[in-house]
Amino acid sequence: MKKILVVGIGGVGGYFGGRLAKSYQHSDELAIYFLARGENLSAIQANGLTVVEGNERFNTKPHLATDDPTWIGPVDYVVLCIKNYDLDECLLQLKPCIAEHTVILPLLNGVDHREKIQAAYPQNLALAGCVYLVARLAAPGLVENTGKVSSLFFGHKDLKDDQLLWLAETLQQAGIEATLTQEITQVIWRKFVFVSAIATATSFYHQSVGQIVEDQEMDRSLRQLIHEVCSLAKASNVGLPDDIESLTYQNLCKLPYATTSSMQVDRAKHAAKTELESLTGYVVHQMQQLKLPSPTFKLMYDRLKQS
Repeated sequence: MKKILVVGIGGVGGYFGGRLAKSYQHSDELAIYFLARGENLSAIQANGLTVVEGNERFNTKPHLATDDPTWIGPVDYVVLCIKNYDLDECLLQLKPCIAEHTVILPLLNGVDHREKIQAAYPQNLALAGCVYLVARLAAPGLVENTGKVSSLFFGHKDLKDDQLLWLAETLQQAGIEATLTQEITQVIWRKFVFVSAIATATSFYHQSVGQIVEDQEMDRSLRQLIHEVCSLAKASNVGLPDDIESLTYQNLCKLPYATTSSMQVDRAKHAAKTELESLTGYVVHQMQQLKLPSPTFKLMYDRLKQS
């Protein structure tokens, strides 16, 4: 029996993990495992995981939900749905689940996590992935998808073998809009340009996207953030479209007026850890290494680090 482990049952892990658990709950060929913690884990163990999407609402249980990887043992696939700042600790915790054949798929914000995973487990196949999803853990054991898009992209720029094809088919059969692509680097960077600009601007100004766009000075800074991160992508030979700056800005303007970012929400809650380093600091540090200017990112990064 094949085993898929979903790590982190928040909005992303709860939605995609819930879809997998629902579809393969009674399968003799595939078992879905959840690695979760706290009240959320207790609720799932007691009552299962409830997923709400539009008019659809379902409750499901994985083969096992636990906070102890030794109870799970080696698995065929690990799907990481955690925050970037928890990655190093998580990779250490997962050792009992990683065998030589284990494929690791991260669904994290940022662009450098695949390299970290490959360094921790050099014998394993580490994929690259990203999602477009507006889902949240509304309560312990309850995930709500409130957006209109729920897409998952993954792949490896140099590989497209049976392991990847099997995973794509398995995800699709669970009702997940999964796309296997060898152009995954470009997909991830397109999202990173979008997310890093939003997260940095909304966190710096403590304002929603709509408030930023309608203010001349803040809007100018937002456009400059987009320009700077696109300059990094170009210098890194990512191969994004020539009109990526205008496309990104247009897509930002289509967001609901009150849209914020998870980094802004975390900072408002005075969370101990945020994605500042992976979304803002990464741009600053990489641009410094390349000896390229990033004045707006640098200004906002320095101020956010101090606050």
